[in-house]
Amino acid sequence: MISAITEGVKVSVQTEYQAEYSNPLHEHFVFSYRIRIENESDFTVQLLRRHWFIHDANGTIREVEGEGVIGKQPVLEPGEFHEYVSGCNLNTSIGKMVGTYLMERIMDGKHFMVQIPGFSMIAPYRLN
Repeated sequence: MISAITEGVKVSVQTEYQAEYSNPLHEHFVFSYRIRIENESDFTVQLLRRHWFIHDANGTIREVEGEGVIGKQPVLEPGEFHEYVSGCNLNTSIGKMVGTYLMERIMDGKHFMVQIPGFSMIAPYRLN
């Protein structure tokens, strides 16, 4: 699991190759990722938007942007966390994702960007 902290918000990511949904012969590779967002600050914050860049080994970059995460815009009090699982499909057995969350500090409405640590997605057989 990898983590990054921005303005007291810690984002941790863990990935897993989904062999049962992948079809390497047809260049279809599916990965899941579990994200844990922890509010280690002294302020209540809300996640408003996500912005991802998805890279595959062919040099293709996809950009994904939208409200919240999996249909939610969680509010996190100090010490609270939100966890979710999502997925990504690639045309190659190796890829990476990096991104940001747009957060709002509830007390004064200040918006700030939280870094999502860049993470790799690698089909396990590529590691041999």
